[in-house]
Order: sequence, then structure tokens, then C-alpha cells
Amino acid sequence: MNSSWIGVSLMPVVREFSNGDVYSGQLKGTLPHGKGKYAWPDGILYEGDWEEGKISGRGKLMWSSGAKYEGDFSGGYLHGFGTLTSPDGSVFAGAWRMNVRHGLGRKEYCNSDVYDGSWREGLQDGSGSYSWYNGNRFIGNWKKGKMSGRGVMSWANGDLFNGFWLNGLRHGSGVYKYADGGFYFGTWSRGLKDGSGVFYPAGSKHPSLKKWHRHFGYDDTGNFLLSHNSTINIDDLRTSKAVSRSLSELTTTSGLTRTSERYPDDYWSTSDPPRDFLHHGPASKSARSVDSGQSEIRDKNPIVFEREYMQGVLIKERIMSSIDMSHRARPLNLTKEVTVSACVSFLGGKWNHYLMLNLQLGIRYTVGKITPVPPREVRASDFSERARIMMFFPRNGSQYTPPHKSIDFDWKDYCPMVFRNLREMFKLDAADYMMSICGDDGLREISSPGKSGSIFYLSHDDRFVIKTLKRSELKVLLRMLPRYYEHVGNYENTLITKFFGVHRIKLKWGKKVRFVVMGNMFCTELKIHRRYDLKGSTQGRYTEKNKIGEKTTMKDLDLAYEFHMDKLLREALFKQIILDSSFLESLQILDYSLLLGLHFRAPDPLTDILEPPNEMSDQESDSVASVDVSLPREPAIPPKGLLMVTHEPNSVNTAPGPHIRGSTLRAFSVGEQEVDLILPGTARLRVQLGVNMPAQAHHKLRQDTEESGTVELFEVYDVVVYMGIIDILQEYNMKKKVEHTCKSMKYDPMTISAIEPTLYSKRFIDFLLKVFPEKA
Repeated sequence: MNSSWIGVSLMPVVREFSNGDVYSGQLKGTLPHGKGKYAWPDGILYEGDWEEGKISGRGKLMWSSGAKYEGDFSGGYLHGFGTLTSPDGSVFAGAWRMNVRHGLGRKEYCNSDVYDGSWREGLQDGSGSYSWYNGNRFIGNWKKGKMSGRGVMSWANGDLFNGFWLNGLRHGSGVYKYADGGFYFGTWSRGLKDGSGVFYPAGSKHPSLKKWHRHFGYDDTGNFLLSHNSTINIDDLRTSKAVSRSLSELTTTSGLTRTSERYPDDYWSTSDPPRDFLHHGPASKSARSVDSGQSEIRDKNPIVFEREYMQGVLIKERIMSSIDMSHRARPLNLTKEVTVSACVSFLGGKWNHYLMLNLQLGIRYTVGKITPVPPREVRASDFSERARIMMFFPRNGSQYTPPHKSIDFDWKDYCPMVFRNLREMFKLDAADYMMSICGDDGLREISSPGKSGSIFYLSHDDRFVIKTLKRSELKVLLRMLPRYYEHVGNYENTLITKFFGVHRIKLKWGKKVRFVVMGNMFCTELKIHRRYDLKGSTQGRYTEKNKIGEKTTMKDLDLAYEFHMDKLLREALFKQIILDSSFLESLQILDYSLLLGLHFRAPDPLTDILEPPNEMSDQESDSVASVDVSLPREPAIPPKGLLMVTHEPNSVNTAPGPHIRGSTLRAFSVGEQEVDLILPGTARLRVQLGVNMPAQAHHKLRQDTEESGTVELFEVYDVVVYMGIIDILQEYNMKKKVEHTCKSMKYDPMTISAIEPTLYSKRFIDFLLKVFPEKA
């Protein structure tokens, strides 16, 4: 053929190349173009469309291994919609992008398992359904190949779980329905019951499950709305209408409002279904022992159990009649936090919703406006009264603002350049910050831990807390801002609250609402089992026992523990506490406190609480192998103990996260090296000041003996500690001086909160020295 000819040859042409390749088909010049067949020497064969030498269009590709693909190509890649049949007999039919499964698709595995749903970059991600050959099934949300988010797991023995998942394990609130008719409403952490819950044995009266069923795609009888034989037809997927319909079906089934797209193809990287089947399957002893008595309690007056678990171990149980409990217990709210505000808000119902929308609109506008400004050092003028961004947001939109579904409002952003630099100082990416607060998932209102009457919101990813401010608190914050900026710049490990923005909304009737955005000190993958607000004062610093719940923030007199730490960790902690307290003292601040969060490792459990993996029956072993679990399974109950090891940046996540800045701490016990914390069977975490700090909690007990009188005994727990200094916006003003005078007439002046800042700082440090004593 004349190589200079550039027209398209309509007649099939056969060409053999020097490397052994053979092409027969149409050409454009010397390049395959149009319909053609290409064979490689290693046995690979392609037949279909070409475009100027590249495989593009529709075609069929067959490998010597026996694998074959039929569908769309683009630029030499599997791209579009097509069906891949693997040598082992597994079949994927769905969307592809650059040789990777991406979009809607269905995979039928060689062991008869089926996944039907969204994919992203070759992994399950978004809404999807996975059905195991043994009858187990999961419908819900996936992320990076693992069950994450809301979803429903149904086991072949009739059990089902309806709630939250993380990395393939139950994590968060949910309800477990047993095949015998019993229900457990509670919370889970990494697959284990963790926290408070209510167990309703079969036959007892329990809350209505209708809203749970509808929320997660069940009918009122608890059956899946999406049938087991539902499929995604590859031809239907070619039209956008069909894609929308398929997405809608999956969305309805999983109770979600949108999809993203993803899952591992030939490799199952989670221990989710096998782990759940192991612990609750029909042949599992643990399914009977964890909730002992759930089947046998079927008398005429069934009882109800209020329970508290710590990492799968039942530590408290209270029996109540089902009649009493029916008036009190409600299904847990399927959000990460209970959204009941303890404060009295002038905004109720829809007005509170409008306030959240206004806040998101304003922050999105402010961050978008300040981010393109070239970075520079802050000046004195950046702290002045004139350093403000102001904008009016009419409901119908304007030249500068979009239309919105809230009410008209005025927006004011204080010291935008200062807070822009603070966010960068704390290693916060502007886009991540904006999406965390202003994304489609919205904000959640959470209960107020104090008496301030403030409204608290939490971002959907738990990274940020937004609190309403009084006018007096705003003034204090703006006055202290230059010194605050200097302090946090000098001390990267400061425990003082991290501020990211201060804003004000003025509603159309003139009401002004002020907000501050702060970091959430308790944003962690570990469950916070106990929370304390510690000031060092004792007058009124206790919580009534009948008001203590799982998420209650308790006070000084409620704390029954001493915490023993590694020598260097403790030194670093008190060095910073003294620096931070001195800073607050210099500003005449008082009423601040140490917010302390504790994650307890489970005490030594009874041996029959959960069944270890090596005691699986042959039937269960087969079910595990069927989903290609190739990662080591974590123990059913993590062994007691915390382990500090030399820090390895590649083994832990050191990217900017919820705790923002801070160096990795050094520990005496590992030769004064930077350390990571290993929680056996759970995680490896970077140790920072106030974050992931290991300690031993000593709980004092008193035992009276006839021979020796009173003997002090201790219960010792391994704990992971989180802490920070909060509520730093109260000055020692005339109001506080009057409060001090009045209360001093009735109580010991050193026991009340309102005392002179120098004494407050000293008392605060002295109290914490007792809480975190030196090791003997």
C-alpha cells in the first residue's frame, strides 16, 4: 500500500508487522481506521472500531487467559459501558473509565456473590447492594470498597442490622433485630457494642420501627424493597434516563439522598460480612452469649434491659418493665449526635433551620472572597474596627449573591485576613474548610454542655464546632485577638481552643446572632466514653446521677480517676498548660476549663463473651473464604493494653486533620523518641499534645475489713486521653467581682469559680497536677 495515501480504505486490508502483529480491516493512510481486527503474537485479539490507529468505539477484546471484554472503547482504553468476563467466570457489566470500573455496574463473582451499584476508580463507592451466596445481604452506602455510612445488613438466619457503618464494621447508632423478634437499640464502635443502649427481648413492647424501615428502604414488615433478583441492565445504562432510574432505585433502597460511586474487584479488603456473620450467625456461640437471655425471656411480663457496653463487654445493666420503658425509650436518632438542644433559642423549628442556611451561605461567600487575595503577614489594621466584610443576602439574590431558600439577612465577617492566616497556620485547606461546613450534608445542632444558653452546631464530618456568642463574648474575643494570634503562632502545641472565624448574622426583624467557628477536640475515630469539664473549683461542680447520660459532660467532683502518664508526655502537657494559663491570666480571663475526653480500653472480659476467630465452625470458615478475605482478622475483643512505639510517619496519618497542627510527642519509655500509639486490634495513632495521649486511669475503691480497717484499692484502666482548654471569653469584670463578693459570704472563696485571675490560674494548675500526678 502507498504510505503517502491519506484517504480511508473501505476495502479490508491485511497487514503483517515485523513484530508478528496482524491487522485486517480498514485503514486511514497507514493507520487502522474504521472496522478491523488486530491479533497480537501472545494471543490477544481485538475486533471492532478503530480511530486513526487507536481502539475507539464498540468492540470485543479477548485475552489468551480466556478473559474477554465487549463494549465501549476510547483512545485505547476500556471507557464507557461494557461487559468483562474474567477467566474465573466472574462477570462485570457496567461503566468504565480509563480501564477501571467507574459508575454504575453489576459484578457477579465466581462464587455466586453479586454486587450491584456504584463504583469509583475500581472500588465500590456510593449506593450499592452486595448479596452473598449464603443468603446474607447488605444494602447501603460504600466508601473505598467498604461498607461506610448508612446501610442495612440482613443475615440468612433472620437477623438484621439497620444503622451506621465505618470501614466495613458497625460504627455509630443503629438497631439490631434478632430472628426471634428481639431488638437492641444502641451504638457500636468498630463492630462492637460500645456505649448505652436498650434491649427489648422477644415479646416485649418496643418503639415503632416504621420510620426506621422507611428510612433504610424496608417495608413495614421489615422486607427489602429492592428484590434479590434486581439487576442493572447494561443496555438500559446507555441512556441517561436509565442511569437516573437505577440510581433512584439504589438511593431509595439505602435510604440515601445521593450517590458518589466505588468497591475492590477481585479482592475483598474488609472483614465486614464475615465478621458480622461470625458474631451473629446461626452457628455462632457468641450470638447467644452476648445478649444472654434474649430468647428465653418470653414470660407474660417481659422485661426490658438498659445496658452499657465498653468495646463489646457488658459493664452495666438495669432491668425495667417494658411498660415503663415504652414511655421513655425512643429509637436512637440516626445521626452521629443526638440533635436535641438544651438551650432556649429564640429561633425554633424553621427559623433555626434558616439560621443554619444563612451561616453556610455567609461562610461560603467569605471564604470564597478572601481566599484569592494574595497571602501576606497580618498588620495592625487587620485587627481594627474597619477590618470587616459586610454583605446583604436578599432571598431572590443580587448582583453579588445567589438566590437562596432562607430569609433575607445581613452578613458580617470579622477580621477576615487574620482568620484566613489562622486557618493557614492551622494547616486548614480553604476548600476543605468550606466543604466541611457548607457542604450539602449541612450542620447538626447538638446539646449545650453548659449554662451559657448558647446554640452549638457540628459540621457533618465532626471537625468543627460552631457556637453562638453573646455580644460581651464577641467584644472579648476581638480585644484578645492580636495576643491570641501571637500566642498560637508561638506555640504550635497550645491546648487553647482553635478559632477559625467569627461572624454575625442580622435577620430582617433586627435580631443579631454572632458565631465563632472552633475545632472539635473530640473528633476522633475512637469513641469518647466519658467527658469532663474541669475548672478546679468545687462549689456546685457535680452532676446529679439521674441526669448523667452517655454524652453528659461531667464536672470536677464527678471525676473519680487519677491519670498516670509517661514522664515526658506529662512534662510536655504541664509545660503547655502553664504557658496557656499564664497567657489567659495576663488577659484577666477566668472561668476557663479543661475539656477532658476519655476512651477506655475494655477491661479483661469473660472468656465466653465473644468467640475468637479460631473457634469458627467449618461452615463459618467456608463463608469467610467465599469473600476472599486476605487480611488478618482483628481479635473479637482487643486485648487489654496500650503500646507506644517509635513514630513512623508512613504508618499513621500525619496529614492535617481534625486536630489541625501540633508536633508528634516524645516518650521516655521508648528512649525519648517520637511515638505512635498502638491499640491492639484497633488502630495505630500519632500522639500529639491533647490528642491520642495514652494513660492509666486509677479508680479509687474503699474496702472495709475487720482486721485492718479501711483499705484503699484501685481499679486500673488503660485510656486514651483527649483534652483542650475551652471557654476563654470571660473577663474578670465588675459583674464577676460582685459575684465573687456575694458568694464569698456563703461559701469558701477558694471553692467558687469567680475568683481573681491569678488565683484562678494557680488553682486550675494545682487541681490538674492532682488529676495527672507524677508516677511514684
